[in-house]
Amino acid sequence: MALIVIVVVANWRSADEVPLGFLYLFPMLMLGRVLRPWQTIVAAALCTYLTEVFDPFAWEFRNGVTRDVLYFVAFFTIGIFVYQVSRNRAVMDAQLRQIEIQSAARLEAEQQLLSLIESSPAAIITTKFDGTILMANEAAQRLLCGTSSPRLVGRTLHDFLPSLLHVTQRDPGHHSFRTVMQARGRRMDGDTFLAEVCFSTYSTVAGPRFTAMILDSSEELRSREESSLHQMLAGSRLAVSAMSHEIRNVCGAITVVHRNLSHAHGEVFDKDFEALGNLVLALERIAAVDLRPYPEQLARVDIHALLEDLRIVIAPSLQDCAATLVWNLEPHLPLVWADGTNLMQVFLNLTTNSIRALSQVEYPAVLEIHAFQKETTVIVEVQDNGGGVPNVEQLFRPFQEGAQNTGLGLYLARAFTRAFRGDLQYRAIPNGACFMVKLQSVEDEL
Repeated sequence: MALIVIVVVANWRSADEVPLGFLYLFPMLMLGRVLRPWQTIVAAALCTYLTEVFDPFAWEFRNGVTRDVLYFVAFFTIGIFVYQVSRNRAVMDAQLRQIEIQSAARLEAEQQLLSLIESSPAAIITTKFDGTILMANEAAQRLLCGTSSPRLVGRTLHDFLPSLLHVTQRDPGHHSFRTVMQARGRRMDGDTFLAEVCFSTYSTVAGPRFTAMILDSSEELRSREESSLHQMLAGSRLAVSAMSHEIRNVCGAITVVHRNLSHAHGEVFDKDFEALGNLVLALERIAAVDLRPYPEQLARVDIHALLEDLRIVIAPSLQDCAATLVWNLEPHLPLVWADGTNLMQVFLNLTTNSIRALSQVEYPAVLEIHAFQKETTVIVEVQDNGGGVPNVEQLFRPFQEGAQNTGLGLYLARAFTRAFRGDLQYRAIPNGACFMVKLQSVEDEL
């Protein structure tokens, strides 16, 4: 407003000499930054009035109205122009601040993502769709090339994982996909390894991209195979031991018959009879070979965790036979001495037998698993209402007639539990069967 007053004074002093009405444009430039549009109209009208008052020209309706309209339009337009410019600048400043905030957040997210990728123990690789490696973290460098070898960036992923060649040869116009596969990998030095590969595709402005996360599962494969070999050897020795036991029983009976016939007929026997005696002696020597199970490497086993794994394994089979599972584990059971893998085989054998029996019943099938502690022993009961066991006296004998597979399941299960310094027992219940696995608790030796 002070500027308007100055212009008014200057215009008043020089009104008769030089018209200074155009000077009101400068106050309108200043006022347009702070006034609202309706306030700008008032200011423009005021400046128009002041210009007309100190204008040396006589006011007539015909010329005066036209002149005043031009004054007003000029003043109002310059004020609105400055108002819009100021407003747009404020909006741009706010957007710029928002962009700066977003850029800082994006930069922080990128740094966190890069830190996560670089610190990941899994090898992470990003490639073009033709397999050219664009990015590889340190784990990928160590896995495929080693620390002293050339960098992976710029090389072709197919040189290390040939199985991915058919994946990257897909039409990049297809929708993005993600999946997991197991493949054979090849390191820079020619060594092969078993790889678990999780990969996905996505699109960018620069074109389609392929990202893979690679895990070396060779050690897991070795451990699994070694464990399987150990179980196979242990089971085979138990099976052969059981067979030797049965052979000894048969040989004993044949020896008695051979001796009785020899005494009954004196020295009168032919070559075939003598050969039969020699055959019996040879079988006895074979059966006398000491084949004991490998000593188990006992460890502390969490029976709660092991039974929860068992529950996951048998769930589909229970659904197939429409059986109900009754799960009753006593809380805070102590650790037990056992071999976890073999103990799982024991429970799998018992539950598989129960589920097989339950699949034959017409009434509601129920499988019950109870676990509780009794003094220094942890007892796990596997109970079903599948009709029970007809010949209890032959339950744990090997090579039973009519048994599934080799008929060694329960024999090996009891052999395993006894190797754990425990036992496997059978208890008859009405219209069903109950097997009790007794395991020694770790608390007993602490």
